[in-house]
Amino acid sequence: MKKALGFLCLVSLFISCSKEEKTQTPNVIIIYADDLGYGDVSAYESGTLHTPNIDRLAAGGIKFTQAYATSATCTPSRFSLLTGIYPWRNERARVLAGDAPLLIHPDTTTIADIFSSAGYSTAVIGKWHLGFDYSYIMAATNDRVPTVYVKNKMVENLSPDDPLYVNYQENFEGEPTAISNPELMTKIKWQHGHNMSVHNGIPRIGFMKGGKSALWTDETMYEIFLNEVYSFIDANRQKPFFLYYGLHEPHVPRVPNEKFVGKSGMGPRGDAILEADYCVGQLLDKLGKDGLLENTLIIFSSDNGPVLNDGYYDDAVEKLGDHTPRGPLRGGKYSLFEAGTRVPFITYWKGKINPGTSDEMISQLDIAASMKSLISSGESHYDGQNFLNMLLGKEQKGREELVIQAMGRTALRWKNWAYLPANQGPAVVQHVNNETGFSMEEQLYDLSRDLGQNQNLAETESEMLEKLRNRYLELTKR
Repeated sequence: MKKALGFLCLVSLFISCSKEEKTQTPNVIIIYADDLGYGDVSAYESGTLHTPNIDRLAAGGIKFTQAYATSATCTPSRFSLLTGIYPWRNERARVLAGDAPLLIHPDTTTIADIFSSAGYSTAVIGKWHLGFDYSYIMAATNDRVPTVYVKNKMVENLSPDDPLYVNYQENFEGEPTAISNPELMTKIKWQHGHNMSVHNGIPRIGFMKGGKSALWTDETMYEIFLNEVYSFIDANRQKPFFLYYGLHEPHVPRVPNEKFVGKSGMGPRGDAILEADYCVGQLLDKLGKDGLLENTLIIFSSDNGPVLNDGYYDDAVEKLGDHTPRGPLRGGKYSLFEAGTRVPFITYWKGKINPGTSDEMISQLDIAASMKSLISSGESHYDGQNFLNMLLGKEQKGREELVIQAMGRTALRWKNWAYLPANQGPAVVQHVNNETGFSMEEQLYDLSRDLGQNQNLAETESEMLEKLRNRYLELTKR
């Protein structure tokens, strides 16, 4: 069924917020990268790409070496970060289309609700928008239609004389696609899947028609979102605010601005990471100029592990060189192996957090509960736990166990062990060449001795295998 999106209501909840005068409570900013790997940040000393601005956060804050997203794909991880709920508890918490209905139930308390109830102004800028006072986002993601910005549930710059239509099942009569009109792909060509509507010389997933005045330009996206971040900070600098800043880099299609093109020597993927790093630096400079760094807690992370060829021919594989996006880990995006969910994670608060490194386990699942403790009180939030003191560097005691997810399957991290139950499914996602960790045999790895997960100990460590199998089954009962 074709849907007119003159008034686009996707997955958002609009929460009103009481406005209060400036208090002693800190501002909080979450910077959330998209498909950024453990080895893509130079502070983790694994790859060859240099990210000086993200490194500024690490040098002045705490770098977590054992931090996890809950899922190896984007929507489930974002669902968990915002709600503190495991994504596998919600069958719809998977990669969503640009016309998807509500995902988070209105009765669910999100991290935005936690801040709003404490008098904070809240905003999401970039990718995804759930439960915030203000939102300026993309409707879905870079590679999916509709390729428009959505401001507070309304399509930005949409003309009533040219409504926007979106369909994920069938094309609109007479509308060109990447298959019917390949000459329209002037900037990048599809390798798999991304062969439907073409906009800005780039083929996408899904079909759309109309809305010409509202369509974005990929090369200026970083600047559009960054300016929105500036505007939100300017409007709320005299009161506490919470900002969820969802970077779109280095998700496909990777079409960085011309000022970054060729700078990494690794093609568009490396250039897109440098673009994201630049945005982090600009935000830090803005906060410093406005005198807000000393009263702002910043959390930086990524929604899942890295992927190279994820649907477009963009030389991500060919120009990689010696760089290792996954660092010393195995797998990547879509994988139950470590590189699928172990991600960069940094906390920074000038003058309040002493620089250092933490090897304790923590998950993005725990951010909501920890922020609740920061601004009010509370020890838990759904599946999340309160690790505020660890985030602030006041203690070193993290999670003992965590259930991770990839492509509908789950696995267990317990202390220094990784348990992967027997699963049907491909061993490798062929079109991206990432190992999944799926096998009809159980897998057990001692990460303290085998971070690359090269030696399956399921046969030799039978007692540990049984212990973790039982614990996994107990935790994943639905």
